[in-house]
Parts: sequence; C-alpha cells; structure tokens
Amino acid sequence: MTYAYIRVSTAEQKIDRQIDSLSKYKIDEIFTDKQSGKNFDRQAYQQMKQHIRKGDLLILHSIDRLGRNYTQIVNEWKEITQDIGCHILVMDMPLLDTRGTNGNDVTGKLLSDIVLQILAYVAEKERENIIIRQKEGIKSAIVRGTYNPGRPKLQPPKFDNYYHAVKAGHMQVKEALKKLGISRSSWYNLVRQKENVDNPVC
Repeated sequence: MTYAYIRVSTAEQKIDRQIDSLSKYKIDEIFTDKQSGKNFDRQAYQQMKQHIRKGDLLILHSIDRLGRNYTQIVNEWKEITQDIGCHILVMDMPLLDTRGTNGNDVTGKLLSDIVLQILAYVAEKERENIIIRQKEGIKSAIVRGTYNPGRPKLQPPKFDNYYHAVKAGHMQVKEALKKLGISRSSWYNLVRQKENVDNPVC
C-alpha cells in the first residue's frame, strides 16, 4: 500500500500544491492535517500511523511535514522505518528514500538516516535562530519604547489547570480543547501568551 501525508500549519492554508505533486504516484490513501508541526498530536497523522504496515510506502512532500523538532522528527522516522518497517519517500529530497536503489533497502535506509540527521539538525538550528532573532527584536523595541505586543487574549476559566496537565503528560491537547470549549489555534495562542509571560525577555 502507498500512503501520503500532507500537513499545512493553519486551516486557511491550501493543500492544492502538495496534492498536485502526488499526481505521478498511485496513492491508496491521503492523510491531511491542518495544524502546526510543533508536535505529533495530530489526528490524521496518528491515523496514518495506525494504517501503515511493514513494506508499505509513505510519501511526504518535504521532511518538515513531519514536524520542526529535531529529536522528535528523528524518533518518528525511526519508529516508522524501523519499528513499523514502512518505507518513506520525501519528494523534494530524493536521497530521503529508504527503498534505496536497485531494491537495496539496507543501503537506502542507511543513506536516508544520515541525510535525515543532518537536515533535521539544520532545520532546528534555523528555528532556534529565528526565535533568538525575534527575542532580540522585541528587546530592542522595548528599549526604544516602540514595542506593541497587542491585546492579550483572555484565558478561559481553568486554563492553567489544563495547561499544566498537558505539559505534565496527564492529558492530551484534544481532551483539554474539549473541556475548555476552544479551538486548537486558540489553545496554542494562549500557550504562547502564557509562556511569554512566565519567561519574559530579559
């Protein structure tokens, strides 16, 4: 079986480009998420992992469709390719194809693992650099008196309780959303707001 996984960061973003890029493959099923790649608590992604089996092929448009965190991406890659035994093909990076050449799966997996380690590391370092530049920009704006963070969103009752439960691993985000009656995007906006307050720029 051949599967494809597509992810965009928000519900407003289009998936047409990624869908079109799959036209040359015979896909049995496509799984689509419209949310951040910050973690792997995504409905379609988890459904995809339940479907794939040893010998199947999972096609991704690019490696960042898995996520943005170096350690998590590598762990997910190992689980899919080693524990489950499903092949992965990353379309915009042909070296990331665990099927290898001439059917040599061992060589394909070895080369893919090496390339993945490098790419995932570079991606995370760039993300860290972006965060650092943002904090430096905010600090400079505060010094100049031009910083305008915008009006903070009001936290729903008991948000702190559910936030700490999720952080501690006692509750999944989707359960907290249901309890609070808010959307996933609102949840992550509130989380960013809270974490910025708890860890202010010095």
